[in-house]
Amino acid sequence: MRNVFFSIYFEHTKTKLFLFHNIHIGADALSGLAEFLKNRAFDKIVVLTDENTYTHCYPIVEPFLPPHHLIKVKSGETNKNLQTCEIIWEEMTNLQLNRWSLLINLGGGVIGDMGGFCAGVFKRGIYFVQVPTTLLSQVDASVGGKTGIDFRGFKNHLGIFKEPLKVFIYPDFLNTLPLPELKSGYAEIIKHWLISKKESFAEQKNIGLLTEDWLGLITESVGIKAEVVAADPLEKGLRKILNFGHTVGHALETFRLEKPGQALMHGEAIAVGMICESFLSRKRGLLTDDEVTQIELFITTIYEKVEINAADVPAIAELALQDKKNTGSVIKCTLLQGIGQAIYDQPITLADIQESLHYYRSL
Repeated sequence: MRNVFFSIYFEHTKTKLFLFHNIHIGADALSGLAEFLKNRAFDKIVVLTDENTYTHCYPIVEPFLPPHHLIKVKSGETNKNLQTCEIIWEEMTNLQLNRWSLLINLGGGVIGDMGGFCAGVFKRGIYFVQVPTTLLSQVDASVGGKTGIDFRGFKNHLGIFKEPLKVFIYPDFLNTLPLPELKSGYAEIIKHWLISKKESFAEQKNIGLLTEDWLGLITESVGIKAEVVAADPLEKGLRKILNFGHTVGHALETFRLEKPGQALMHGEAIAVGMICESFLSRKRGLLTDDEVTQIELFITTIYEKVEINAADVPAIAELALQDKKNTGSVIKCTLLQGIGQAIYDQPITLADIQESLHYYRSL
């Protein structure tokens, strides 16, 4: 592959895998973090956490850290906004951080996205590393340099592309997660198989969450995303395949985020989105009936059906008009051209989205 953003090399054993130069996966990832911090001269080090990662993950990481400061914020997608960023920036200012300081984002996708965004714009950019603690952040959010926050109800509406110095993925953090968090991250693994790894989908669809090889799944999934990002770091073309399931999924997630007590986890929404966009792929003659059935059976055996009121369908579809992949008023979607192969920039209409949501409701 020519002109890649970074190269990927594998050293895979039962306990560890390295993706040089900036991703370290495995049981010794935290030792790798300690070694990295020892060999770099940062002016100050700050750890960003929420109340959950402070309780369950920070005690695991703390012994590997030199003297540092803590910034704690409230967890959850509803707090991934400018108001929380202001709290973080105020703390950074009070701590007198500068361009030689380092922010360690210890948490799930919200912490990684928001922490990277805050670091990327503070004093025009300070250093940061990602230490993802959820399956979703390990296989998706921490890799690729996308950072951002929600704005006026629109998911990741404000953001920048900013690569972390390093990503340290410690799979044992998964032991701290409840089942819904695992399922949320697993949706992105399914997506990676559907857009790139037909063989893995065929092998894993009969295993699902019963797997005992999380290291292998994380490694494969990160490798898929890293290879795509390497070829298209700023999402001008190929990287858009990573958005399969996200046009409809993000619209649904955004709609439910504004409904008290009805918020969906990211993976729940993307699971719905993958079924809807598989339906649209079949409608275009890109997927067979059998392939759509395989996808639906796999997803519906893992994820409970999301109840969608018929009266809400037009409003959900309308939110897709704000999708970042759009060109002007044309909604651009990623569809499947067979399991294991995706095509991007496929124009769809509000009527298509509504039809797909009604199809999902009928299952």
